Amino acid sequence: MSVALAAVEAARGYLRAHPEELGRAVRSAFGLRVGVPLAALRWLGRKVEATGKVEGLQIDAAPPGLKIGANLDLMKTPIRASAVIFIDRILFTEEELTLTIRLEEVSLKLNGDSKSPVAMLIQSGALDLKNPGDLVAYLPDRPPILAEARGNRIVLDLMRDPKIGRHPMVRHAVGLLANFMTLKGIEADTAHLDVRFRALPTGFRGAAKAFRTHLVLPSLSRLLPSGR
Repeated sequence: MSVALAAVEAARGYLRAHPEELGRAVRSAFGLRVGVPLAALRWLGRKVEATGKVEGLQIDAAPPGLKIGANLDLMKTPIRASAVIFIDRILFTEEELTLTIRLEEVSLKLNGDSKSPVAMLIQSGALDLKNPGDLVAYLPDRPPILAEARGNRIVLDLMRDPKIGRHPMVRHAVGLLANFMTLKGIEADTAHLDVRFRALPTGFRGAAKAFRTHLVLPSLSRLLPSGR
């Protein structure tokens, strides 16, 4: 069974066991919210575990954030890592797709024998886990979407990913959608991760301009014969 079909079957089973979710989904839609049950995130977590990259993945509510823990291999060092994750700021525009993540209660513990430099740092207590952003800033091979890492905050800008920021069709799609609907916030309660949206963040005039700039004009340019 494909992952998509497995997800559909899992969703059906969850709704049969929790019919109240349908009513919550309707109420959330009127408030421009999408509530993702933590059970769904845990189901996805099991799929991630199946890849062998992490083990013992746990996702728990720590309102308004999530507490996530997992066993993983960090630079050939088996560790148990956990943290409470908060989304402090979201900025989705034509130029930025930015998430500001705050990490609290960060924990790194050895999950086996190791003589690696990372193991020595963990055992010595030399790592400043109150400021995980400072540690991330000095990691080698940092991902391109990492815009800033300082203190206990990490800023990710998806526009820095070449597949998004340098792809004309994706840029037009982002520019169009960001003017009609944008993310307002992400926070958790005891059983759900609520994603809140805001309609027409730039007003009707901004939405009309985005429609012309990112849909009408590109479509016309493809229809018109190119100059020789």
